[in-house]
Amino acid sequence: MPELPEVETMRRGIAGLCGARIVAARFPRGSCRPLAMAPAPAEMAERLERQHIVSVSRYGKRVAIEVGSEGKAPHWLVIEPRMTGLLLVAAPPTPQHVRMELDVVPPGPRHFPLQKLLFWDQRGLGTIRLLDAAGLDRACGAAKLGPDGLVVTGSELAVRLGESRRGVKVALLDQKGVAGIGNIYAAEILHRAAIDPRTPCRALAAEAWETVARAAREILASAVAHEGSSIGDELYRTADNRKGGFQKLHRVYGLAGTPCQTCGGAIERIVQAQRSTFFCPVCQPRPRGGKRKGRAGGARVAPRPKLVRRDAKA
Repeated sequence: MPELPEVETMRRGIAGLCGARIVAARFPRGSCRPLAMAPAPAEMAERLERQHIVSVSRYGKRVAIEVGSEGKAPHWLVIEPRMTGLLLVAAPPTPQHVRMELDVVPPGPRHFPLQKLLFWDQRGLGTIRLLDAAGLDRACGAAKLGPDGLVVTGSELAVRLGESRRGVKVALLDQKGVAGIGNIYAAEILHRAAIDPRTPCRALAAEAWETVARAAREILASAVAHEGSSIGDELYRTADNRKGGFQKLHRVYGLAGTPCQTCGGAIERIVQAQRSTFFCPVCQPRPRGGKRKGRAGGARVAPRPKLVRRDAKA
């Protein structure tokens, strides 16, 4: 489930460990499904110990922790949370699902207590890789990931996705087209942009791509500001074990059958590429043919919705 806003929130939550020294690394096995790791846990632990955390970056839905020591080339601990992974500096939801445990000494006087950086993953679908610079480029570089959703432009989307026959919602999930957008935020972005999720990419004109890119930047930035979305079983937590808040601002995701807050029509759910898609058929009408011109003309579009909390008091 973690998408760009949740992973960026994790990154920010552990960024305070920059400068800390890793004194021990453990990768508990237990009876849970093992993670995909490279290199093997024993070798990774040996290579991480005595290293310093230099920086913490994000590439799409991945966190990259740069580690290094004097006289040695830097490496990056790249963690992809996927469905249920969490990076934590607080107690985990359950002890048996801790997959990585780093003991770190914060920068400063040595009498400071040890801190722990944990990777917790209930379903075991996440990945942990220790990569050199070339490996980082192969895993997270331009050949693997498109422009980040927080800064993507309409022209970039048009070039990368504009000739696709796929529905625009399915295409937005392609990380080579734009990095960081997943099922939740694709639905919210297209509702903000007033575009039907089934619209073929090649039916969208340049103006519509600009609208989608602007909606992506705004929705994702707001979700980061609200520390992501905790939905369903609310497994997602911030690094210090708090729920996110953006689920209170969702306009369509998970709201099938409820009234649209913009027009009052019923939110619908369909399935695209084996994933649930939520949208408002009134605010997001299907184009009647030809290139869709978005707000500048062509098919009718609904007024741009304002982000108002559903639980806000009158």
